Amino acid sequence: MSVSDQTYDGSQTTAAAPPDIQDRWTSMDWWNVSSFCLGMLLEAFIFGMASLATSWVSMPTTLRSLLLAWAPIWLILGIAVAGPTADRLGRKLTFYSTMTLYGIGAIGIAFSQTYWLILLFLAMLLFAAGGEMNTIMAASHEVMPTRHRSAAMYTQVNFISLGGSILGGLGLVTVASTVNFQRGMIAVTILVVLALLFLARRQTPESIRWLEKRGEFERARAEMQRYGGLELWEARRREAEVGSNASRPEGQKVQRNVPLQLYASISMAFANTTGFGILTYVMAPTYFPKLTALLLFVANISGFVTGWFSLWADRMSRKILLLVGFIGAFVFVAMAYLLRNQWAHDLPLFILILVLFYIFVNVSYLSEDTFKGEIWPTERRATYVAIVRFISIGIYIGTIFLIPHFTLDQTILFNVGVWALGLLAAIIWSVWGRETGHGVSVAAASAE
Repeated sequence: MSVSDQTYDGSQTTAAAPPDIQDRWTSMDWWNVSSFCLGMLLEAFIFGMASLATSWVSMPTTLRSLLLAWAPIWLILGIAVAGPTADRLGRKLTFYSTMTLYGIGAIGIAFSQTYWLILLFLAMLLFAAGGEMNTIMAASHEVMPTRHRSAAMYTQVNFISLGGSILGGLGLVTVASTVNFQRGMIAVTILVVLALLFLARRQTPESIRWLEKRGEFERARAEMQRYGGLELWEARRREAEVGSNASRPEGQKVQRNVPLQLYASISMAFANTTGFGILTYVMAPTYFPKLTALLLFVANISGFVTGWFSLWADRMSRKILLLVGFIGAFVFVAMAYLLRNQWAHDLPLFILILVLFYIFVNVSYLSEDTFKGEIWPTERRATYVAIVRFISIGIYIGTIFLIPHFTLDQTILFNVGVWALGLLAAIIWSVWGRETGHGVSVAAASAE
């Protein structure tokens, strides 16, 4: 029996559900969104810690570069492990594994007095963060209601900016305190968010779509009975099927173009990761060490405040949002290069350009992070997301070691080229790719 033939109550026919039940936003949906938002927040908070940690102990330039590279290195290792793990063992079990590592790492970082201990416990935290975010990108598309799938994912990704804002704000208010106090406050923040995350995860189901694709119908049925009820899940499944069929020309199945999907997703992910990372996590501690916390705060709060357009994401075209985001980011990073002699002596002008830049970066980032999780088949979704993220972040790691050998002008010009590559990929996808926005189901977005 195929997945589409299997009803959630185990029978071949199902009584008609109330017409609005699939749209009903339940407590389970709130817990899902809350857990994903907190997971994204914590990932960003931990990823940015390396920039602040450069001031915790004295270190030569080489070790500072290693510390800055430490974040993406261990992030992609976590991604590489969590992708196949989540596809093989499940989304929820992977989440509990990452949360356990979070707890150990947070306690360890609070007592890390040396450079090498900082590296050790940061590695643990970052490994967990990579796995956490990767699994969220797969699970969210599978568990959220079709009509709210895009808005939910955009909102969750927007909490990445909030995580960075909290870290930057914490760095600003503790800059005059001791290193031990700053490090302790960071550890306490992680543990508090982790406690809330654990509470939320206890109220959320395993991905029903993933269970069905593996043929585990009895387990799927048990999860549905416990979370929301069979009637709700059956109605949502039927709505997803109707939306999927309606989005296909003449009812024909849309063919996947895996090479195009890999090119577009890797190129845009690389541009976002490297373009944002260089200006935020690398350039600040390299050229403006006293402004690191401020720039972290400005970068992330600009994105978070303007990212609430995500509530209307289900009504929008993913192609257009990707184009708008990459065009805007490219224009303002080019402006930063052209006006470099002016803002070098004018901090308010520098901040203004950055704010405008980060607004468009956030549009591209929210769209691209949603995009790379929705275009792959369910049974390999987490693995493909891991491949895209591993390659794009892996290339970013190499740029971290290049930047110290560049002048400031060369660094910004290099960033212009990075965003140009992302823009080219967005243009190519807009012409030859399929539309994954406008409220289509994940089945249609992934061409399943």
